Amino acid sequence: MKVLVTGATGFLGQALARRLHSQQADVSALGRNPAVLAQLEREGMRPIRADLADGDAVLAACQGQEIIFHAGALAAPWGRRQDFFNSNVLGTQNVIAGCETSGVQRLVHVSTPSIYFGLNSLENVAEDAPLPTRPVNEYARTKLLAEAEINKAFGRGLPVITIRPRAIFGPGDTTILPRLIARLQTGRLPIIGDGRNVIDMTYVENVVDALLLCATSPDATLGKKYNITNGEPTPLWPLIEKLCAALGYPYPSRHIPYPVADGVAALLEVVYRLLPGEPEPPLTRYSVALLAKNTTLDISAARRELGYQPRVSVEEGFHRFVEWWQTRQVSER
Repeated sequence: MKVLVTGATGFLGQALARRLHSQQADVSALGRNPAVLAQLEREGMRPIRADLADGDAVLAACQGQEIIFHAGALAAPWGRRQDFFNSNVLGTQNVIAGCETSGVQRLVHVSTPSIYFGLNSLENVAEDAPLPTRPVNEYARTKLLAEAEINKAFGRGLPVITIRPRAIFGPGDTTILPRLIARLQTGRLPIIGDGRNVIDMTYVENVVDALLLCATSPDATLGKKYNITNGEPTPLWPLIEKLCAALGYPYPSRHIPYPVADGVAALLEVVYRLLPGEPEPPLTRYSVALLAKNTTLDISAARRELGYQPRVSVEEGFHRFVEWWQTRQVSER
């Protein structure tokens, strides 16, 4: 089977490309990180160094492919509007165009449940839940626009299926737990809110399982969107306490009420937008809400229609991440 993975130099894309290669697929890996592309090439994959906004390059990469996994995106809580649009909307338009001109058998699109969340607690959110009137950040806004492009393409006959994986973590993670660790290292992470909020997370190999299921799922699943998590709503701050114990950091002792933290973050966003280059502020309203609010998803549709069953628990995934992180820290000394 000939497959293209976009975003193949990212966390999820690497895991997916390697699993596909291990299953004897003919994998083309599209991404922008030359060092990771070189490593994937050494492992036997075909590297394609390209930006998703480069329509000609994406079109060429899609030719001759049977399945395309579109995992490439700019995923960040902060950044310039045009950068998000180029990666997430224009990039998706280019992938769709490549699929339509090359006649792929199926496009598997990676979206995000960030489109559901405003700044309030949400629990057991289903795929058809009402969306906020205003997206919480540029990432959510542009991923929602990308889904609209996917919907139009499906209406034109493109065989496409979409997943919305929540808070992907595991060895190789560069975002979720490393961001927490960076704050813990400085001692500047306060407990925001009452410390009792519950979240959903997803171990990276479970997301890969879901993607592979999407590649061969029944035609009745085409055009649909599926939430993907570990199916284990997890109290956030006890997990952070375990992370502190495992890595030798002091557990946060300061408590800040959510309204206070939200107000500070709102002010910081205004100030940092005015600075040259619009650097990311130390707190955003979205990151504050993630640390204080419940954010869990309903994955019953994925279980029922895709046959999705998380294989690696949050606890096991946490231990695998900690072991990888400690090994990595030793090797970098």
